Amino acid sequence: MEDRELLLRIQAGDEGAYDSVFRTWYPVLVRVATALLREIDAAEEVAQDVMLELWRRRHLLDADISLRAYLLRSIRNRSLNHLRHLRVRRQSEAEIEATYNAPLGSDQPVVAKELSDAVQAAIRDLPPRCREVFELSRAHGLKYAEIAEALEISQKTVEAQMGKALKLMRQRLVEWLPDPEGSR
Repeated sequence: MEDRELLLRIQAGDEGAYDSVFRTWYPVLVRVATALLREIDAAEEVAQDVMLELWRRRHLLDADISLRAYLLRSIRNRSLNHLRHLRVRRQSEAEIEATYNAPLGSDQPVVAKELSDAVQAAIRDLPPRCREVFELSRAHGLKYAEIAEALEISQKTVEAQMGKALKLMRQRLVEWLPDPEGSR
């Protein structure tokens, strides 16, 4: 079946056509994402997101596009977004970890208590949705996809809320974080 016919059927809500596209393209998308991400679980998650987005956005698709080009471009973009997100997350976690593990001297218990109080206050001051997402991620160890499912929001919303939470936390805890230029 041609791309145009498949896309027209998918636009019309034909689950059989979507299933055909899924079965054909999902393994290809996982391979492409694995090559970019070097992690099979993340690759499968990204490929599932691309396929789910195809279904969700079916009414907006142009039936004259190349399905192959659309899916490969989508998997590439989602994979790159995933890598960017991981880089930002690692940087934030490294900053927070450096703060917790920094040698504090003889007043360590007092400073540790002050830091803990500051972190808890910063978490309490987050907007409700940010705080909820942050706590589900950090305190409960849920993955973004799990948080999205639990809160019935998109994974993009989870990523945005987590990014906002980390930014607000960094701003609130700036005096506790190491100086990026190393002058502290």
